[in-house]
Amino acid sequence: MPLVVNTPVEKMTEPYPRRWWGLLVLCLSLLIVVMANTSLIVAAPDMTKDLGLSSSDLQWVIDGYTVPYAALMLVLGSIGDKYSRRGALILGLLIFASGSVMGGLVDEAHLVIVARAIMGVGAAVVMPATLSLLVAIFPRGERAKAITVWSATSGLAIAAGPLIAGWLLESHAWGSAFLMNVPLAIVGIAGALLLVPPSKAQKMGAIDYVGGLLSIVTVGSLVYATIEGPHFGWGTGPIVAAVVAVVGLAAFVAWELRHPHPMLNVRKFKERPFSGSMLAVLFFFFGTFGAIYYSTQFLQFVLGYNALETGVRLLPLAGAVFLGAAVTGRVAPKLGVRLVVGTGMVIGTAGVFLLTRIESGSAYTDFLAPLLMLGFAIGLSVAPATDTIMGSFPESELGVGGGANDTALELGGSLGIAILGSLLATSYKDKLTGLVGGHLPAAAMDTAKDSVGGGLAVAEQVAKTPTGGLQQAQILVDAVHESFAHAIAHTSLFGGIIMAAGTLIVIAVLPGRKHTHKQRPAEQAVTEADRDEESTVQ
Repeated sequence: MPLVVNTPVEKMTEPYPRRWWGLLVLCLSLLIVVMANTSLIVAAPDMTKDLGLSSSDLQWVIDGYTVPYAALMLVLGSIGDKYSRRGALILGLLIFASGSVMGGLVDEAHLVIVARAIMGVGAAVVMPATLSLLVAIFPRGERAKAITVWSATSGLAIAAGPLIAGWLLESHAWGSAFLMNVPLAIVGIAGALLLVPPSKAQKMGAIDYVGGLLSIVTVGSLVYATIEGPHFGWGTGPIVAAVVAVVGLAAFVAWELRHPHPMLNVRKFKERPFSGSMLAVLFFFFGTFGAIYYSTQFLQFVLGYNALETGVRLLPLAGAVFLGAAVTGRVAPKLGVRLVVGTGMVIGTAGVFLLTRIESGSAYTDFLAPLLMLGFAIGLSVAPATDTIMGSFPESELGVGGGANDTALELGGSLGIAILGSLLATSYKDKLTGLVGGHLPAAAMDTAKDSVGGGLAVAEQVAKTPTGGLQQAQILVDAVHESFAHAIAHTSLFGGIIMAAGTLIVIAVLPGRKHTHKQRPAEQAVTEADRDEESTVQ
């Protein structure tokens, strides 16, 4: 076999022999783009001090990645299908690495935000390409197992990002949290050439660019409104974006229903396995990303763990993901998607509700059970939901399928961080005002109410003033800790209620096992063809 794989998957007469090595490359590529969502969480304190970031700046340093990432996946997945899935993967890694280099070298807030946006564009190319290539190179009988490994990788990345970034921040500046992506991207590009065969859709019609543009406008506006409005007030910008999202969605659905070759066949949402699985991914990552977002802040700001120590304490979550993935690989084929996904969502919801017990005196052990439950639920639920989503699309639309799955994932995570983050900030502000309102100058009080980090920074200043001193500073620190713990408990209650409602909806929508396994004649033909192919190989 040649060093560089040049034979397209579509021309292979038997399953690609190095497909499991190819899966390793796809998982590495996925790991990079998901880590970029979590690694900056532990670098945020250093970036805030060095760049003088306001709360708005910091929010957009983190979320500048999210808007293009969520908005572009559907259309870029379709383009990858049309021209080259492997080419899309390599191009996406190049764009991602370029943004990472820029982010690691610039020293102004707006340039860091631009760099994050460039990385988001690259991630929007990479993520659907990994999933479409996986489905293309694996025969039907092995796809569920491969998707389980792919899904477990996303859970690993949640813990790996803070861990690796925290280790680098021990002896390097915050720019290392960006630059760490570059060597991994280079390895991914080389691995794609050596181990991942070319692939593209056969007999695919013209790309529905109008539908693609409408999807970008709709998802981008929705993500922008949910980030900007709850955190910084519903001014003109967020309201206009929300209206654009609603109008854009209506226009997208109307256009797709009439187009002969739609970007996304919206009629698929009438299929209960597809719509139920999409809702499961969206609701699940809503609660999971939100809970991890504020739990990590508690570990750093209240318990005082540094970046590396925080990353280490997220490792049990990654271990639980792999345990859940091992379990789902055995039970999902026997029990069916509804039971396995529903069970995972119940466990994840219970994990979020456990965080309602958090108080100012809580220790890391109080977070351990929720983290383990969330990790196990990710491993248990995401793979069968993703497998169902991808199984709803023909070979010519694998990139679109990957884009739809990943958009639900990223949109759910974005909504979770934005909505639950807003509830967290409001609850913290109200509680702190009740505890220390009137005891601080107005400017200092505004800073303290802005965030838990701002409150601790004000306490440091109070300790240095003659009228304050260490005793007054400690009183403020205790008030900040109590307010943030109260905010986590209050926010987790709302997050748990939303996840519980989502769980009930998903269980109601997903069909039972006997209905899930009823196949249309075309699907039966494909399955029989796969069996004939596998028997020929054997």
